Amino acid sequence: MLLLPSAAEGQGTAIIHALTSASTLCQVEPVGRWFEAFAKRRNRNASASFQELEDKKELSEESEDEELQLEEFPMLKTLDPKDWKNQDHYAVLGLGHVRYKATPRQIKAAHKAMVLKHHPDKRKAAGEPIKEGDNDYFTCITKAYEMLSDPVKRRAFNSVDPTFDNSVPSKSEAKDNFFEVFSPVFERNSRWSNKKNVPELGDMNSSFEDVDAFYSFWYNFDSWREFSYLDEEEKEKAECRDERRWIEKQNRATRAQRKKEEMNRIRTLVDNAYSCDPRIKKFKEEEKAKKEAEKKAKAEAKRKEQEAKEKQRQAELEAARLAKEKEEEEVRQQALLAKKEKDIQKKAIKKERQKLRNSCKTWNHFSDNEAERVKMMEEVEKLCDRLELASLQCLNETLTSSTKEVGKAALEKQIEEINEQIRKEKEEAEARMRQASKNAEKSTGGGGNGSKNWSEDDLQLLIKAVNLFPAGTNSRWEVIANYMNIHSSSGVKRTAKDVISKAKSLQKLDPHQKDDINKKAFDKFKKEHGVVPQADNAAPSERFEGPCTDFTPWTTEEQKLLEQALKTYPVNTPERWEKIAEAVPGRTKKDCMKRYKVVDFFEFIDLGLFQYHSSMGQSYKEMTNLRALSELWQTVKATFSVVSLIIGLSSFNVLHTYLYHTLEMTANSK
Repeated sequence: MLLLPSAAEGQGTAIIHALTSASTLCQVEPVGRWFEAFAKRRNRNASASFQELEDKKELSEESEDEELQLEEFPMLKTLDPKDWKNQDHYAVLGLGHVRYKATPRQIKAAHKAMVLKHHPDKRKAAGEPIKEGDNDYFTCITKAYEMLSDPVKRRAFNSVDPTFDNSVPSKSEAKDNFFEVFSPVFERNSRWSNKKNVPELGDMNSSFEDVDAFYSFWYNFDSWREFSYLDEEEKEKAECRDERRWIEKQNRATRAQRKKEEMNRIRTLVDNAYSCDPRIKKFKEEEKAKKEAEKKAKAEAKRKEQEAKEKQRQAELEAARLAKEKEEEEVRQQALLAKKEKDIQKKAIKKERQKLRNSCKTWNHFSDNEAERVKMMEEVEKLCDRLELASLQCLNETLTSSTKEVGKAALEKQIEEINEQIRKEKEEAEARMRQASKNAEKSTGGGGNGSKNWSEDDLQLLIKAVNLFPAGTNSRWEVIANYMNIHSSSGVKRTAKDVISKAKSLQKLDPHQKDDINKKAFDKFKKEHGVVPQADNAAPSERFEGPCTDFTPWTTEEQKLLEQALKTYPVNTPERWEKIAEAVPGRTKKDCMKRYKVVDFFEFIDLGLFQYHSSMGQSYKEMTNLRALSELWQTVKATFSVVSLIIGLSSFNVLHTYLYHTLEMTANSK
């Protein structure tokens, strides 16, 4: 029963009786189908036309139901009621041509028609034999209506519709007719979508946005298709709860597997379509062309920017060059002016000096004694060197405009002033030297008696010890002090503190003083080793030459030419040394062989250091390191390069033996 809403406030229906009777006002409740239609429109805020459309829709559905033509299923009477799960329910009800598009009203009407036609009572009255119980085929009609009238069961049956085509076109099938092949496939698979308004495949003229929306929808396809209808076990038949749970578990696993296969089928369909879609290829080509155009435009813009920057840089460089040239020109002009002024002044000074010499020469240098004249000439030259232009001009003017006695007096006065000035400068220099010596003694003071009485031999021995025991040697200054105490001939015992103080003072010496000390050491060495005894008076062979009496040092260019010739002509080259000598201008075959032996000897010693290091064993490695040994060798090699010039190449074997024992003694001392 439909309960009508109450009338709005202020609304009512007035009934007026005939004029013959008294007027009475009363409240009535509106009823009827027209008021019902009005109430529906008011509740929906719809107009009368909307209601008319709904009425037309209902009428159209009713007319469709009336026009629905059922298709008789020829195999209906042969169906086995026990195998109802494998039957086509739509075909049983005569809806095989409508199938999933059939409305609930159509299903109900079809069932009604089938019942009226195939009910057992009807057939029995017509004399048709009827099977007892549920064995009659009418049970299949009942099961079909039971499945299709329930929305959940109908969806389960629709998911496994036996007439649905699950095939996926391959890439080769759609090579030439893509839209004709894939369009119906996507259309029939769109029925599984949970979302409405499924986008269409479109055609060749579809925009990029439409194509992108289409493939995005299908790559994220949300399907409602499920496979519970194919469950092999029915949990209602289970005898206990555990069995029901086991059946449910098996069914869930089977459904998940079939759902996964279904989604893989949809994904394969979309992948095949995407790879064959000519629009995708066209869009990719357009995108590639667009990127190439953007890249070219970007490169062009960058090129123009670089050209602008380069042009600006060139302009700046040109401006800087012009400014620099202008500045250089100004400097050059100033230098020319200064040079001219300097030349003028130089010529003037030269002229005045010559004038002074001539004036003194005219007066016979103001003396008749030869010795005094020579002394006066020296003094005049001293004046020429020390006096400025103005002083020279003033002195010359005095000499030319006065008598001999006045000129001599002016000249002697000027000489006294210059000598006094020279004396003062000398005294100041000596004072500075004394002060420097005192400061050096103060800075190195505190050394006791050992800081005094350093003879030249002790200084040379200290320099040798410092070079012999380089930085990095363990207890270096104690080792140097012990070495000096052992080898010193003065008998003065030096401590490590004395050695350090003297070494610091030597470092602060003037470079010329250091050169003097080294020269004295070399002279002493030369004096002690001036005569080298020869083994015999036989002529030296090409391999062991005698002392070098006429030795010309090798220049850097000659050394480079020799090294290049040694590389160009290997050992197996015939007449090798003659060709090498031709490659080094100004050098003979013997000179090249001597030079090669010198270089080869030092390379041999360098290699021998490492062999010697290995032969000393682990104890030597613990006492010293390669760095200290390398520094020691550099010092010894520098000494040998000088010694080889004095004693000749014939003593290299002796030197090598001496070096070996020296290194061994050094290692043992460490």
